[in-house]
Amino acid sequence: MSGGAGPIRDVVIVGGGTAGWMIAAAAARFLDDGQRRITLIESDAIGTVGVGEATIPPILNFNALLGIDEAEFVAVTRASFKLGIEFVGWGRAEDRYIHPFGTYGRDIHGVAFHQLWRKFAGRPGVGRIDDYAMSIAAARAGRFAHPAADPRDPRSQLAYAYHFDAGLYAAFLRRRAEAGGVARIEGRIAGVDRDAASGNVLAVTLDDGRRVEGELWIDCSGFRSLLLGETMGVPFVDWSHWLPCDRAWAVPCVRVDPLLPYTRSTARPAGWQWRIPLQHRTGNGHVFSSAFMTEEAALDLLLTNLDTAPTAEPRLLRFTAGRRTDPWRGNVVALGLAAGFLEPLESTSIHLVQHGIQLLFALFPDRSFAGIERAEYNRLMTAQFDAIRDFVILHYHATQRTGSPFWDHVRTMPIPDTLAAKIALFREKGRVFRYDDELFAVPNWTAVMLGQGIVPRGHDPVADSLDDARILAMMASHRRACAAAAAAMPDHDAFIDRLIGSSRGVSAGG
Repeated sequence: MSGGAGPIRDVVIVGGGTAGWMIAAAAARFLDDGQRRITLIESDAIGTVGVGEATIPPILNFNALLGIDEAEFVAVTRASFKLGIEFVGWGRAEDRYIHPFGTYGRDIHGVAFHQLWRKFAGRPGVGRIDDYAMSIAAARAGRFAHPAADPRDPRSQLAYAYHFDAGLYAAFLRRRAEAGGVARIEGRIAGVDRDAASGNVLAVTLDDGRRVEGELWIDCSGFRSLLLGETMGVPFVDWSHWLPCDRAWAVPCVRVDPLLPYTRSTARPAGWQWRIPLQHRTGNGHVFSSAFMTEEAALDLLLTNLDTAPTAEPRLLRFTAGRRTDPWRGNVVALGLAAGFLEPLESTSIHLVQHGIQLLFALFPDRSFAGIERAEYNRLMTAQFDAIRDFVILHYHATQRTGSPFWDHVRTMPIPDTLAAKIALFREKGRVFRYDDELFAVPNWTAVMLGQGIVPRGHDPVADSLDDARILAMMASHRRACAAAAAAMPDHDAFIDRLIGSSRGVSAGG
């Protein structure tokens, strides 16, 4: 590997799976200038963690950047559409609410809609804040349509993501990456060579003796974190004192009808159960804390609560919530599980990969590996991890469940100061502020706080400067418009049929 400040010519990705093939496909499209080599090393003998995946709206931007046609994507990955997440039993055991994509109502003269709702919440006919979210109205009706372009149309407030088969998505991206010039090498890494002076990775040796050299290394080796963690020695920050769930059973079952356009998360005695509807099956999993429930009891609970018969053997995943202190060290950048892990409660795993890719491209180095670029990448990525961490912790800490050792623990545990400040600010007058381009915005925090019983003591005083009768009339009109628009949308399954037509049966080998 040559030094100096010249352009990087050899990019090597270690590991496949969703993260590896996401960066490979993106690199093939944006980094391949005809002189740069992009190589991906993976071993078929090493399994991947991927199960049925749920995503959040930024995945649309990533697919668009790669030039992916939505109809082809939905057909090949057996995808369905996602309008939000339904949380069952997270506040009190009998409660349920939907965290929607998109917004609530309409902000008026700079006053957030939830402030107006809070002001009038006690009046007859105002109802729940859920009644003013277009995505919730459509989700509850089991319907879907693309967002409208006309801002006067309540459907313009829709936002969506996908549920898809992670294995099929990785295979789909692999075909695109290889067609774009990415070279895949089959093999298991047996050794890593480093530069004595800089500590940078020079090459890896495979178990058959082959040597692969590189200048920029992308670590997608999963929980092992082969390059960043094991080789570069970047420490892992353990968050299990805030997020004690450390196990998950995953199992698919026969498809359930109707095909719902949302993910479901149901609270269980020592964790929660996911339900992800795909075209060809339903993905299920039970995330739990081994300190409060045995693996055997957790599996029994999952199998007992499946909607239909399982179609494969359950898989057990063991993990620790947390992140590496620096996702970029030397000439190694980690993506996906190699950089950190947060349980899939808010479907953020793929987003963190996508965000890391976009930041890397924005700060792409030359062979000098300037420290300022690396420092900025690490600052922004760790801030993103930490903000998502706080949002996930909120779901546990804001519970009103009692009498269960697990839920009593998470309800009363100390929480990060950053989250405590956000809760206190919302509890006073419903205010939410975003920091450092964090992922979740005002409607997201509002959905979970209100959904789990954190009701502000008051509202923003600026709302009192608006005409009450006019605001109430506008709210009622919007509520009716959302219900009517949802009723006019096609059934979710029918929308998919119409989108992909006869290609619905296309399979990528999954």
